[in-house]
Amino acid sequence: MSQILPYLPLLLEGLLITLALTAAGMVFTVLVAFAAGLCRMSRRRWVRLPAGVFVEVFRGTSMLVQLFWLFYALPFFGVQLVPFAAAVLALGLNEGAYGAEIVRGAINALPRGQREGAVALSLTPYQRMRFVILPQAIPAMIPPFGNVFVDLLKNTSLVSLVTVADLTFRAQWVRSTTGATAAVFGTILVLYFLVAYLLSLGSDWLERRFDVARPEARDSLLRRMFRSGEMVRS
Repeated sequence: MSQILPYLPLLLEGLLITLALTAAGMVFTVLVAFAAGLCRMSRRRWVRLPAGVFVEVFRGTSMLVQLFWLFYALPFFGVQLVPFAAAVLALGLNEGAYGAEIVRGAINALPRGQREGAVALSLTPYQRMRFVILPQAIPAMIPPFGNVFVDLLKNTSLVSLVTVADLTFRAQWVRSTTGATAAVFGTILVLYFLVAYLLSLGSDWLERRFDVARPEARDSLLRRMFRSGEMVRS
């Protein structure tokens, strides 16, 4: 262990890059997931079918292949991405494809009466989604999205293969320099676990915070639905 202590600041710098990748990837994943998930539910085939193709392609192929394609193949089409951008794009598209099914499943799981009640209030499709459907569906999305984010964190280790100097990339350099394989990879194993555990704790907190069974969350939901009804009547 003493062999890698001088390189610990280098590993921590790599950890910061991994955290930046994870944060950017999470934001992009959520955007992609909601866009693709809602498009898959559209009544318009020209919207629904491309979204379905996107989800099936990115779920059915390896993220490593997608990463290599974005970084090494796109330049042949005149598009050159910096390593960090290619990494975030690959992470967001791959995990967003899984997240799209979470969004679609949570919305479809809502009782039919919720939609019928919103229609009876003469809410527009946007108002139904904004004030009635999403406030009830999002709490159900939080636990599976927590798993997606942990998986995203673990997949950041692949970006070292496209020269992103993340935690794994720097760990491989330290190992080749010191030869302390067990100590280096044991250290980054602990670091990855700690970050994943913090993500799990954050997911649990959000789940409790937005649980519709809680009086505060239920009252907030009812107030939003009441305001939407008042808006329509006015």
